[in-house]
Amino acid sequence: MNWLTRLIPSIGKSKETASKSKIPDGVWNNCPSCEAILYQPELEKAMFVCPKCGYHLRIGARKRISIFIDKDTFKEFGEEYTTKNPLKFKDLKSYDQRIKEAVNSTGENEALVTGMGKLNDLQVVVAAFEFRFMGGSMGGIVGTKFVEAVDFAIKENLPLICFSTSGGARMQESMISLMQMAKTSAALERLKKSSLPYFSVMIDPIFGGVSASLAMLGDINIAEPGALVGFAGRRVIEDTVRVELPDDFQKAEFLLEHGAIDMIVHRTELRATISDLISKLHKNQDNAVV
Repeated sequence: MNWLTRLIPSIGKSKETASKSKIPDGVWNNCPSCEAILYQPELEKAMFVCPKCGYHLRIGARKRISIFIDKDTFKEFGEEYTTKNPLKFKDLKSYDQRIKEAVNSTGENEALVTGMGKLNDLQVVVAAFEFRFMGGSMGGIVGTKFVEAVDFAIKENLPLICFSTSGGARMQESMISLMQMAKTSAALERLKKSSLPYFSVMIDPIFGGVSASLAMLGDINIAEPGALVGFAGRRVIEDTVRVELPDDFQKAEFLLEHGAIDMIVHRTELRATISDLISKLHKNQDNAVV
């Protein structure tokens, strides 16, 4: 490097480097599967499905609701709930600190967003897990919000749709968290007795207590292509049973082949598929709220 370059560093930059610096952040994305470089606006039009390999990229709860529910029809409820720390739990950080960080990074009060809206003009209740909020783990407030969504569906005679993606029960709440498995399952039994359909859509990844309760209790259990669905992780199972598992073990395609789920639906076809199922399974849309 000569004295002139040291004095004026920009002289030493190549034209390629200079042009790259003008590209704003967020314009390009990488496919985690095929590593293709994807143009963000085009990726959004494709509902965040890689056009090269068909990989379904992970998206947040609100983004999922926005591409699934009819535009400007979603009305949220349960946003007033905030998480407490009844056990005063602390590991490397206090539970209070972890919640604060999750709220700041996601803009959500908890790992579940609930509300009502229209799907192809059919009124529905919808719940969606936010995986970025402590791995979409289920604590007391998540269980409470889900049960409230079920009760609202029963009261208004509406079908319920839940998008589940979670690492399982939230260890910071111990038995309070585990209790939500029974609480949400009991609520879904009430929904069933009311003859209202429940559609469970399993999103990559979905494990632990959520998969062992509300995620697998749908009248129709749906998964996105390639989604990992299970209770314990692959390595835990292999270490326990001392058996080498198939390469596609716990993938949606494996589960469909073995009868664990009802169907695999591409993200771009979910709206049409579920609205068609609702029209067949729920005949009382005339009584729906507007």
